[in-house]
Amino acid sequence: MRALKQTRITLLLGAGAAALAGCATGGSAGNVLPPASFVGSDDFKAEKYVIGPLDQLSIFVWRNPELGAKVQVRPDGMITTPLITDLAAAGKTPAQLADDIRLALTKYVEDPRVSVMVDSFQGTYGQQIRVVGATEKPASIPYRANMTLLDAMIQVGGLSQYAAGNRARLIRHDRATGEQKEYDLKIARLLKRGDTSANVRLEPGDVIIIPESMF
Repeated sequence: MRALKQTRITLLLGAGAAALAGCATGGSAGNVLPPASFVGSDDFKAEKYVIGPLDQLSIFVWRNPELGAKVQVRPDGMITTPLITDLAAAGKTPAQLADDIRLALTKYVEDPRVSVMVDSFQGTYGQQIRVVGATEKPASIPYRANMTLLDAMIQVGGLSQYAAGNRARLIRHDRATGEQKEYDLKIARLLKRGDTSANVRLEPGDVIIIPESMF
């Protein structure tokens, strides 16, 4: 009889432990991103590049080279070119900016043909990946198509000596709902163990926060 009671107690304790374990693992459900997979160049739709402050631009005006220029977008998002002052550039695609320059030049040139090339990319904050905290060189990185967590960590030189990489967080703005979401990252597992399941795909505007270890 005593043995039967002990068996029942053991089973109850085991069930309780399993339930607690389920709660512990279930608490992070929804906070983990799926592993990044290799995507062919034809399997994604790239967003059009939007010019941001501090971008370096080359402006060409066909048959009027004196009206072209190499300019840097000012911190206020404006540029100045020959015959044009304080033209808004940030927030536009190169094609849109070329159209604006063309319209402004019609006052001086008949049927101007303008092209804009981006020589050095910074992009808007919404197109950057920002990595802050315990990394070798915190930075804002221009987003590239198919960019992953591994790509971003290579750009910033990896984790610092005291980084708690497996407690890192990714902050992402959900464009569909307008809400801010947080996800768990296991950067140490990715970099130190080579665990590819910890490599996740990034999106424009993501912020990666890496805390320091308490020890």
